[in-house]
Amino acid sequence: MTLNPKSFLYDLDTETSVATITLDRPDRLNALTFEIYAELRDTFRALNHEPGVRAVVLTGQGRAFCSGGDVNDIIGALFGRDFEGLLDFTRLTCDLILSMRQCKRPIVAALNGTVAGAGAVMAAASDLRVAAESAKIGFVFTKVGLSGADMGAAWLLPRIVGLGHASELLMTGDFIDAHEAHRIGLYNHVVPDEQVVGRARELAVKLARGPSFALEITKDALNREATMDLVTAFENEAQIQAVCMQNPNFREAYEAFRDKREKRFV
Repeated sequence: MTLNPKSFLYDLDTETSVATITLDRPDRLNALTFEIYAELRDTFRALNHEPGVRAVVLTGQGRAFCSGGDVNDIIGALFGRDFEGLLDFTRLTCDLILSMRQCKRPIVAALNGTVAGAGAVMAAASDLRVAAESAKIGFVFTKVGLSGADMGAAWLLPRIVGLGHASELLMTGDFIDAHEAHRIGLYNHVVPDEQVVGRARELAVKLARGPSFALEITKDALNREATMDLVTAFENEAQIQAVCMQNPNFREAYEAFRDKREKRFV
């Protein structure tokens, strides 16, 4: 059954096997509501089993990728909740990011304009980030009196940019521009604004043409080996590589090289 979310746009290019998720509240800088959080979480979980999807592009309409939680629809409503009600919400936000990290398909974020709060963490949770030159990013939680360790940011960000840069970004909550984000390794690529979605799709198509099982295993290893000691990590990689050597794509790569033809991964 084809995915049909109600709170954002979803499109699957059957020729390239690339699915595109587009946040679609441009008048609100694609701010998130309770419903959008939940439906994004459910969609990333469903993509693990969605036929024909081999890579995902995540982007936003208009002048922003995502400006975070909607001040009117979410922030104001939280003041009416008790602790358990607040915990239900914060667990929902963490579950969205967890669903992205556990998604078996590689996710390429196309970051246009403002990338703030929850939007910044969604960017960090993606596997690759292609940013427009206008794509300033800020983990702004401390600016509103909340912990910078939100939605998994304190786990994700040090692994991308290092502890020093992560500490500054999460503690100050300051925005940095696209070139600074690229310099510290937060953005993989920075391109002119009009090229950002196209470049992200190019990368997604490249990944979609790759060996899906090997990419899935690689992403899983990147997640799990963060908590492993050196010896355990080496044994983990030895075992997963032996599994991959039994996968048809390993033989396909060898036969394509032998026959001097393009690889056709399944």
